[in-house]
Amino acid sequence: MLRKMNLAVGQMGPIQRADSRASIVNRLMEMMHEAKSRGAKFIVFPEATLTSFFPRWYIADEAELDSYYETEMPNASVQPLFDLAAELSVGFYIGYAELVVENGLKRRFNTSILVDALGKIIGKYRKIHLPGHAEHEPDRPFQNLEKRYFESGDLGFPVYELAGNKVGMCICNDRRWPETWRVLGLNGAELVCLGYNTPMVEPRTPQHSHLTSFHHLLSLQAGAYQNGLWAAAAAKAGVEEGWLLLAHSCIVAPTGEIVASSNTIDDEVITAVCDFSRNREIRDHIFNFEKHRQPHHYKKIAE
Repeated sequence: MLRKMNLAVGQMGPIQRADSRASIVNRLMEMMHEAKSRGAKFIVFPEATLTSFFPRWYIADEAELDSYYETEMPNASVQPLFDLAAELSVGFYIGYAELVVENGLKRRFNTSILVDALGKIIGKYRKIHLPGHAEHEPDRPFQNLEKRYFESGDLGFPVYELAGNKVGMCICNDRRWPETWRVLGLNGAELVCLGYNTPMVEPRTPQHSHLTSFHHLLSLQAGAYQNGLWAAAAAKAGVEEGWLLLAHSCIVAPTGEIVASSNTIDDEVITAVCDFSRNREIRDHIFNFEKHRQPHHYKKIAE
């Protein structure tokens, strides 16, 4: 059976600390309208889409820190995006900082969700591979305090049914880990959606900064090819609070080919038609897991 999806990626330009959630949601809605005008049925938005990327700052005041998180989804600020999705029949992936209270304790996650064309949440993922550090390092030009502000995800790598297709999620640094892609592939994902906020400078290894784009695309293309799946990656890009973030939003085919790519560091929509029959070109042959995997030799990976 021929299955195709007209897919969009909505890259965001920078979000500054003073930007309101209402203004951010309006930008997302504009991109959803554009995606619809191009015939897209689904759009992928970035990681931590609703605020500036706050782990770059050491925030001692808990009330200030809490202001960057969403305690429910949808909430009043984001509901217009959900309503528009239902009106246009366009589903979406979006990342945000999640704050939940369990047994009187606050828990914080770097989270993404899948929303269907009815505007209903059908899946959730919490980022597993958290980069950075947990303690304030004042000698850095900027912080990366994800290990302080988030717990590692506790939901695994689930795959959800979306419009007849099997869709998985990951977030930013997850894309660099081959285990992410392989588990999603083994779970049957045909499309992996992800968002990212990636600085163009790594303070601890500045000699690698010129490789930021290369490593990003290498991870996406290898992950898609080696697991026979489509990948859709959305950046938050541009100069955010004085620091340049990587763009290079893209859609990657199961062959590892980039079939659509952004060419700005601003809000930008890219689209491609994903033909899911192409997954079989890889999964029935070179990466036929059932025929060719030798998991008894891979035990070290799980230790």
